[in-house]
Amino acid sequence: MVYKQLMRKPERLRLGLLVFLVLAITALHYLTGTHKAQFHDIYRRLYYIPIVLSGLWFLLRGGLVSAIAVSILYAPHVVFQWGHHPTAAIEQYLEILLYNVIGVLTGFLAQRENTQKVQYQKTAQHLEDSYAKLRHQADLILEIEEQLRRADRLSALGELSAGMAHEIRNPLGSIRGTAEILQDGIDPQDKRYEFTRILIKEVDRLNKVVQDFLNFARPAAVERGRVDINLALQEVLDLTRQQAVKGGVVLELNAQQLPLVLGDHEQLKQAFLNLVLNALQAMPDGGRLEVTTRAGDRGVEVVFADTGQGVPQENLERIFNPFFTTRQEGTGLGLAITHRIIQGHGGRIDAQSRLGEGSTFTLVFPGR
Repeated sequence: MVYKQLMRKPERLRLGLLVFLVLAITALHYLTGTHKAQFHDIYRRLYYIPIVLSGLWFLLRGGLVSAIAVSILYAPHVVFQWGHHPTAAIEQYLEILLYNVIGVLTGFLAQRENTQKVQYQKTAQHLEDSYAKLRHQADLILEIEEQLRRADRLSALGELSAGMAHEIRNPLGSIRGTAEILQDGIDPQDKRYEFTRILIKEVDRLNKVVQDFLNFARPAAVERGRVDINLALQEVLDLTRQQAVKGGVVLELNAQQLPLVLGDHEQLKQAFLNLVLNALQAMPDGGRLEVTTRAGDRGVEVVFADTGQGVPQENLERIFNPFFTTRQEGTGLGLAITHRIIQGHGGRIDAQSRLGEGSTFTLVFPGR
């Protein structure tokens, strides 16, 4: 309301100025005797100032109203004071006619210019909106192209990883077998026994990395069946409970009654296992991992909430990217494989995290 009042203030000032000019010029006519004809000639021309200004400021309506007002105020002066001068009266009647012509013409031209200005402004706004829309579409196209390039790179990398993994696993098996033979021939009290144990441990770790590469590069086909989510989670928690106890982590499952989900039991177990192991690794000093299941409007939901170290916001959108990891011993494939499995089951996974407070992963499967 205050803004509108401020916008009307210039109009009121202009209207006041026009009224003052018209009344002042009219007063000069009526207060000056007819014997001073040269002054009346000047006053008569002065009327054009408020008429032209009215047309410029208030368009056609302003010019017309101002011209009519001037004619009404000036006409009695012509009739009663100049009536005994027929020649002068005719000239002044023509002046009144010119007042109206100038008022209408000025207002018409000003209104046409204003209309064109409004049209230009609308066109400029339309062009600006179109430009913004085109820029948004261009950004989307660039983003899609980047995703396609990324998909091509990942596809090529996946095929390369699969080929390399197969070639690496064979010598790894030979190395492990040789290490076990050497270990059997060494006294456990001998320092070299510890070296063979480390060798076997590192071979197993490398073999796990290779298996992760294979799982990501060529995920197994989903064998559709009816899966009990609560049962799969219970099996995963039983499998990892000893590791959690050693790390000082409390595992808790809050399971509600759920409908069966169409999918592969073993693949879903693998996805849940990756999330549990990821949470355990994020709590090296102990903590709490709470797993909750529920059936809602969105479908079957599984929530993994830990009290671990959390993930920086700048990394949160990248944690599902293949080979992205913040741990030196990590491969960056665990969450990527989980994401692929969940998507393969028609679901989605969302991540929320606060640095130093923990992370929450929410899995949503379509209801059946």
